[in-house]
Amino acid sequence: MSRVARVKATTGPAAASAERRAQANYTGGVYGSMLAASVVIGAGSLGSFPRTELVLLLLLTGVVFWVAHVHAQLFGARLAQQALDRRVVLHVCRDEWPIVKATVPPAAAVAVSPLLGLDVRGALWLALCVAVAGQVGWSVAAARRAGASPRLMAATASVNLVLGLLIISMKIVLKH
Repeated sequence: MSRVARVKATTGPAAASAERRAQANYTGGVYGSMLAASVVIGAGSLGSFPRTELVLLLLLTGVVFWVAHVHAQLFGARLAQQALDRRVVLHVCRDEWPIVKATVPPAAAVAVSPLLGLDVRGALWLALCVAVAGQVGWSVAAARRAGASPRLMAATASVNLVLGLLIISMKIVLKH
């Protein structure tokens, strides 16, 4: 029996709904962090205001993917299962919001990079490292929330770190 099914069976639909939201938060956080990292590696040529452009690129890409996920949830899986009303739409929007939230720390890293004395290239690397750290952090938080053993939490951290290092290696190969 899945964790959501166990929660629903023992505490009712409200607790099961809260559990699904928590899972969506972690999934969206990992996904959004990976998305932010991929945006950073793809940001090769920025214009006259590179930091501002990168901050906007990170945040707007998060919003675009959030809208895509909301649309897919509402008009894919949900439409066949239940009628759409305001409550359902708001519920799906809230569940998918962590995708956008996960792009905020890398964008903030770019925004504060001048205070750290970093040039644009340094800002890109800082944002990439923050995104990978977020990816690892979200995955460990999900494992912990699910009651995983320390060994399993270390495994999920390792897998996500390897994925992050693959993204970083793409940045090195692309040499922007």
